[in-house]
Amino acid sequence: MKRRDFIQKTAAGSALVLGGLSLSSFAEPPAKKITILHTNDVHSHIDPFPVSDPKYPNMGGAARRATLIESIRRENPNVLLLDAGDIFQGTPYFNYYGGELEFKLMSMMKYDLATLGNHDFDNGLQGFLAQLPHASFEFVNANYDFKNTILDGMIKPYKTFIKDGIKIGIFGLGIELKGLVDPTNYKETVYNDPLKVAQDMAKTLRHTEKCDLVICLSHLGFMYNNEPTKVNDLMLARNTKDIDLIIGGHTHTFLNKPYIEKNIDGKEVLVNQVGCYGLNLGQIDFYFEPGKMSSKGRIISV
Repeated sequence: MKRRDFIQKTAAGSALVLGGLSLSSFAEPPAKKITILHTNDVHSHIDPFPVSDPKYPNMGGAARRATLIESIRRENPNVLLLDAGDIFQGTPYFNYYGGELEFKLMSMMKYDLATLGNHDFDNGLQGFLAQLPHASFEFVNANYDFKNTILDGMIKPYKTFIKDGIKIGIFGLGIELKGLVDPTNYKETVYNDPLKVAQDMAKTLRHTEKCDLVICLSHLGFMYNNEPTKVNDLMLARNTKDIDLIIGGHTHTFLNKPYIEKNIDGKEVLVNQVGCYGLNLGQIDFYFEPGKMSSKGRIISV
């Protein structure tokens, strides 16, 4: 009798414990979402294009971009806002203010990081350095060696962020300046092979820094039909590993959606570029589940 009572009480107690658990208690944790927003080759376009413009009537504009970014941030708590270079040169705003307005507006939009394009050297190293105090964000570049210039120590090769426990590593790459920029504007800046540098950076970020997501901010150009051997973003994706996303610039390439390329190990790399002049904003959402990462992207007209 005592034994039967013990069994019944034990069974009842077990039922109470299990009764307090729902099926969700045994389910996988929800995916973590990281949203990457990005621009490239804005070229000092602060105002929208006029209604009479034959190509881009009433498109673009910094105020509209800021409103769009803010609305996306309200719905997505883990956002990084990035730029792939050529912030300077293209309208009288740059000619008059030298980049001050561009950096102040980007700071108000809360950009997190940018890399340098060739036109960001148009007022020389001194001109770029003079505007840095107006930028609340940092610049990264890994294949320009600035050690013999006034930018020594001012531009880091990479930067890491942590969003919702996800570690994100971002490095920058720039195009060969010789032939594009007056030598007096870049002085003793040394250009190093971006493919070799990229692989070293990706390895460092993935294996040393233990990043869950590795992004390259590239101003190399998407591709060159007439110069197939010239280093570009697709070549970069094919000849490296450990890079998840390449955000490009320089060629003003309007993609309808992120391009998917296979890396040296046969794994997918996203490559994206959103044209120029602030006409579009890129958005790529990464979803992290245990042992799995997925993504989806879109191009948003401003």
